[in-house]
Amino acid sequence: MNGQEQIHNIDFSIDKTTLYREESITDLKVGSIRRLIPVKPDGSADSARTEVFIGHTQLMSPEGPLPIQSELTATTLEEAIDVFPATMKQALTEMVEKIQQMQRKEDLKPKNDSRIIVPGR
Repeated sequence: MNGQEQIHNIDFSIDKTTLYREESITDLKVGSIRRLIPVKPDGSADSARTEVFIGHTQLMSPEGPLPIQSELTATTLEEAIDVFPATMKQALTEMVEKIQQMQRKEDLKPKNDSRIIVPGR
């Protein structure tokens, strides 16, 4: 399949049954909370579905900012604010564990000290 065929096969249809309006709440210090409010295709509130809260923060590392995000288990903004610290700590812990696993896998790979590319190797 060539590039043009791949482009034509991409489905850009928006799922009208899963629409959300987005609000962003921040303290301008630690992080932000995205509040996703379910809406119907006409833009009116969809009370049959629940709101979704997603927490965002970032830490500075020697390589630059490290973004952290996770869904917050909450039904109100106040609950989202309350669970934000513990959820971000858990997301950071999981991220560190994944990085350590990737490093261990990389350490197990055979090392080829030579930077010279040899044909047939």
